Parts: sequence; structure tokens; C-alpha cells
Amino acid sequence: MVVSVVLVTFISLTFVGTAILLQMQIGQMKNYWYDKAQVAVYLCTDVSFGENCANGAATPDQVAAIDAALASPILSPFIDKYFFENHDEAFANFQKQFASNPVAEYVTPDQLNETYWVNLKDPSQSDVLVEALSAEKGVESVTDQRSYLDQIFSILNAASYTAIGVASLMLIAAVLLIATTIRLSAFSRRRELGIMRLVGASNGFIQTPFILEGVFAAFVGSLLAGGAMVGIVHFFVQGYLAVNIPLTSFVGVGDALIVLPILVVVGSILAAVSANFAITRYLKI
Repeated sequence: MVVSVVLVTFISLTFVGTAILLQMQIGQMKNYWYDKAQVAVYLCTDVSFGENCANGAATPDQVAAIDAALASPILSPFIDKYFFENHDEAFANFQKQFASNPVAEYVTPDQLNETYWVNLKDPSQSDVLVEALSAEKGVESVTDQRSYLDQIFSILNAASYTAIGVASLMLIAAVLLIATTIRLSAFSRRRELGIMRLVGASNGFIQTPFILEGVFAAFVGSLLAGGAMVGIVHFFVQGYLAVNIPLTSFVGVGDALIVLPILVVVGSILAAVSANFAITRYLKI
């Protein structure tokens, strides 16, 4: 039964640690990507629709007007830097991005938008650029790339909440198992407990060994969960993901070591409360 407590605590706290690390990872990715998120000013092509594209592809004069607007005293204070991507550059990037996709064979450079890629000093002020350029002639659309990131982060948040839900169920199972284990342990030692009562031992004196037994089992399980977190971060996150996906920021072993004492404290407190409740009720019977 004690081994069962260790294993259930280990599994449940591993889910808790995973949920915490997922939230830390999401926070790191937001800080990393939101600062790099650009505003894309897509110019009209011959196949574009909309009032701004009524005359077909953006003309050189319209492109010059958009460039002047970006460099104007009104917008330049919000802009860190920007660059222009013409049809050929857009086509080269498209071919690289969709190299294994059959659609790449049917796309021509003139079908792809010429684009101004704008880095803002404060990405949260992208609405200023959207409002200023959306009505310009030759502009098909102005898109804040953070909208795409929000969809990804919403999926990651859903995964994190799922892990929290599973962890909560596992913690409830661990609490019930600890309580059951303590009561069975007390029942198996009922003769010793009777003798201790006869010689005047207080309830606190009788309860303490059982509470320590539950806390010790949970402590071992929480250490195993912490070790699992460190191993996952070291070998999988840093050893695999960080190597194969170098364009983003990942949690490190230091973050896992921050989670470790949280798991130990949570496991010990739950075990102490559960064991105390179980043995107190048993002694009242």
C-alpha cells in the first residue's frame, strides 16, 4: 500500500509539474514571439479583391505612397524597422516554405503579394498601423501576426488545462489512497494502539507516526516526480526540441528545479492533511 501511495503521488505530481512547466513554456514563448511578431502590409495583386484593389496590382506610385506613410512622422515613432518584399522574394520564400507541397508547382511570382514587413517598437500598438494603412490605395490587407500566435497559444493553454484537470483527479486519488493506507495501517496495529491508550498516550502522540508515514511516502513520490520533470526538460526539451526547433525559447533545467520544491511542498501537505484526517477519524471509532 505504501508503494501504491508513492506511485500515485509520483504520477499525480508529474502531471502537476507538467502543467506548471507548460504554463512557464507558454509565457516564455509569448515573450519571445510577441516581440518578434510583425505587421504585414499586403499589397494588391492582379487577382486581389476589395475597394483598394479595384485597379489591379499596386502601382509604383501607390507603393511609394505606402513607403512614405511608413516613414512619416505619424507612424515612424511606432516603428522599429521595416523592409519591402517584392514578388520574386516572396516567391523564393514560398518555394522554400512549401517545398514538399504540390501547390508550389502551380504558383507564380505575380500571384504572391508584395509585402511590407514591419517590426513595431511595441507590438501591442499594431492597431495604429492597421488603422493608418488599411484604407490606402494598393493595400489588400494589413495583418498583425500575433493573431496567428494567439491560436497556437490557445491550443497550448488547452493542453495545459487538460494536464491540470488530470493532475487534480490524480491528486484526489492520491489523497484517498493515503487515507485508506493510514487507516489500514492503524487497523493492523490496533492491539498496539489499545495498549498505548491504556498507558495514557495522547491522540497526538499516537497520530504522529501515521502522519509521518504518509508524509514520507508522499515525499518520496514528489522527489520522483521532480526527478522526472528534470529528466524530461534535460533530455527531451533541451536535448531534442531545442536542438531541432532552434527558432524559439524553451524552458530549461533551472525552471524544472524551481518546480521541484513546489511538488515536494504540495505532496507533503496533501499527505499530512489526508493522513491526519484518516487517523483522527479512526481513533474516534
